[in-house]
Amino acid sequence: MSFRRLKIRPAKKPASVDRAQEFDEGFQLLSQAITEIFRKNAKSLSYEVLYRTTYTLTLRQFGERLYHGVKEVVGEYLENTAEEAIVPAFVNTSGESAGSGADAGANFLKTVKRVWDDYITAMDMIQKFLRYLDDKLPKYNLPHIFDMGLALFRDKVIRSEKYAIQSQLISAMLTQIQLERHGEVIDRTAVNSAVTMLSELIDPITRESVYVVDFETKYLETSTAFYQVESQTLASSYDAPEFMRKVERRLEEEYERTTRCLSVSTEPKIRCIVETQLIANNLKTVMEMKHSGLDSMLSADKYGDLSRMYKLFSRVPAGLSEMRRSIKNYIIQLGAEINKTINADLAASGSRSSSTRIIEKGGSSSTGPSSNSGGSGSGAQTAIRWVEQVLALQEKFDRILEFAANKDKSFQTAFNEAFENFINENPKSAEFISLFIDENLKKGLKGKSEDEVDSVLDKTITLFRFLCDKDVFERYYKQHLAKRLLFNRSVSDDAERGMLGKLKRECGYQFTNKLEGMFNDMKLSTEMSGQFKEFVDQTVTNKLTMDISVTVLTSTFWPMNLSSSPKCTLAQEALQACKSFEQFYFGRHSGRRLTWQPQMGTADIRANFKKSKHMLNVSTYAMVVLLLYNDLNEGDYLTFGDIQARTQIPDNDLKRTLQSLACAKYKILTKGTKGREILPNEKFYFNEDFTANLARIKIQTVANRVESEGERRQTQDKVDEERKHQIEAAIVRIMKDRKTMEHNLLIAEVTKQLGARFMPNPVMIKKRIEALIDREYLERNSDDRRSYRYLA
Repeated sequence: MSFRRLKIRPAKKPASVDRAQEFDEGFQLLSQAITEIFRKNAKSLSYEVLYRTTYTLTLRQFGERLYHGVKEVVGEYLENTAEEAIVPAFVNTSGESAGSGADAGANFLKTVKRVWDDYITAMDMIQKFLRYLDDKLPKYNLPHIFDMGLALFRDKVIRSEKYAIQSQLISAMLTQIQLERHGEVIDRTAVNSAVTMLSELIDPITRESVYVVDFETKYLETSTAFYQVESQTLASSYDAPEFMRKVERRLEEEYERTTRCLSVSTEPKIRCIVETQLIANNLKTVMEMKHSGLDSMLSADKYGDLSRMYKLFSRVPAGLSEMRRSIKNYIIQLGAEINKTINADLAASGSRSSSTRIIEKGGSSSTGPSSNSGGSGSGAQTAIRWVEQVLALQEKFDRILEFAANKDKSFQTAFNEAFENFINENPKSAEFISLFIDENLKKGLKGKSEDEVDSVLDKTITLFRFLCDKDVFERYYKQHLAKRLLFNRSVSDDAERGMLGKLKRECGYQFTNKLEGMFNDMKLSTEMSGQFKEFVDQTVTNKLTMDISVTVLTSTFWPMNLSSSPKCTLAQEALQACKSFEQFYFGRHSGRRLTWQPQMGTADIRANFKKSKHMLNVSTYAMVVLLLYNDLNEGDYLTFGDIQARTQIPDNDLKRTLQSLACAKYKILTKGTKGREILPNEKFYFNEDFTANLARIKIQTVANRVESEGERRQTQDKVDEERKHQIEAAIVRIMKDRKTMEHNLLIAEVTKQLGARFMPNPVMIKKRIEALIDREYLERNSDDRRSYRYLA
């Protein structure tokens, strides 16, 4: 069997086709299709034929040539469109009214929008049948068909070299915005469509949108110029509240315009321009406007305007700091005026009398306060008025902080610094605050609920916090508390202990230790009075002719000098009662010493007059003076010298006692001359004709309530002496713990530890260090003379 060898031959090649002719025919078809699409005749075209033609030409390696051919066709169309459709719609600004110009500008924007919309629709259709070519373009490093179309629109229309379309477009958009700023109604959709168009076009150099490069820059420049003029107009035409309302409205308008018409990215930029031109550049101008600026708003409690200022000023970096500074200065100014007025009142009252006098109120009495005896005098009332004015000022700015400053902590700090500044500028502030508490705890809180009592005390504690020298306040408070306790003048023991608890929370146990000791003495004395009464009933053979109630005070707790007894010759009955109590007391306590303090006591005595009988509640000194008249005949008198010789009462105390008996509302004694001044040879008669409607009468004792300058210096000297011991104790505590310490660090640590009570002077601290070195508690370091070493 034989096989024939077979040969497989390749297929015969078809006759070669002219490639140039093939491209020309294909491109002619596509070019005509593009033209028809631009003419809106796309319905007559076959998508399948166009796509196959694109596919064939691309497959035949005509892709790049086809791309450039399409680009040329589209470019020609855009140039013709710009000339035929857009240029005729240019706005002619010469001889046109504002209204017609606005309409022309809107029409031009609408024309551009119509051209743009038609073009984008056409390019979308062109891209679809050129899809195969579009997918191969990255191989040629060419942009996609649609991107090429956007670039052509940018270069041939928007940035046309032949026609001023760009300037016309930007000008029309800016004009529309400017008209709206002046209150005109515009077609926002026209502006928004132009913005959308420009946002889709990309600048080839910066890679930013044409909106940012061409329009936004111009927009921000014109806006800056507009608001510079607007700023000057508003500042010169309106008061501060209306100025801020206009600014607020402008900010709202710009935000709304930007979000509705322009790009969202422009909003922070235009907002910054408005804030800078209208707010930042007018901070002081607005605050210092006469009759309407910040001071006027604060004075009139205009919370709405203040809140608006706070919100507007918070938009700019230096706004709130300037506002805080101005309010702080305003508070300091008001505080200085309060201090000046009060000090002037004190000086005026001091010029009318050698010392500021007021009438102390005693314990409970059936008599009410009167102009001569019952109420507080001008000095105390001045002090109380100062505290009330400061509290009112603080309440005012607390409301401002809450309703106008959004409870801003930085504003709270500034307010506190201002109050601390002017309160400590007044050297009498500690005494005034203590007097205010004293007045309220004595009588001012009657009829008030516990919550109201607590509110008054809380407000006072707030002022107490502002004091730098809290130890000075402590000294005055102890003096006033002592009188309230000894003379039973507190209306509420709960209120007293509540105040003590607040002070303890503020300053710690050490601050209130002695105050609590005073309360404890009063409690023990009450128990002791019952025991003494039983002792008298059981053991004393000769019954006492007077009842006596004794309060035993621990000398280290109470502010008075209890170590020595003031000279006073008591009546025989009183001396007998005192000796009886000493016998009782020493029988129960050994190793103790009693020092009688008659200047701090009171007495009830029966007084017989011609027409009436009365029970008089008087001071112990007044009792001693009145008992002298038992030995006189009717019409006899005693001179000031006689009374002083027989009683040995100190001059100042005796004068105040005689003034309360002869110059107050109830004149138990009469004096030879008119007026309140007590002369050395003044004659005093017992007033036999005295009458009153009350069976029990309280004779108030004239006392110095607000200290004179001399007394204040003495008080300060005592405070300074106490501070020396506190500074030394702090130094020893620190050095005992640290062993060695550098001078400046020791000064800083001592200041830190004592800052809650007072601000120690570095010079005083240095002197106490030297004193401790002299007493061998410390020594200087031999290696470093600026450091100290603790000696055990």
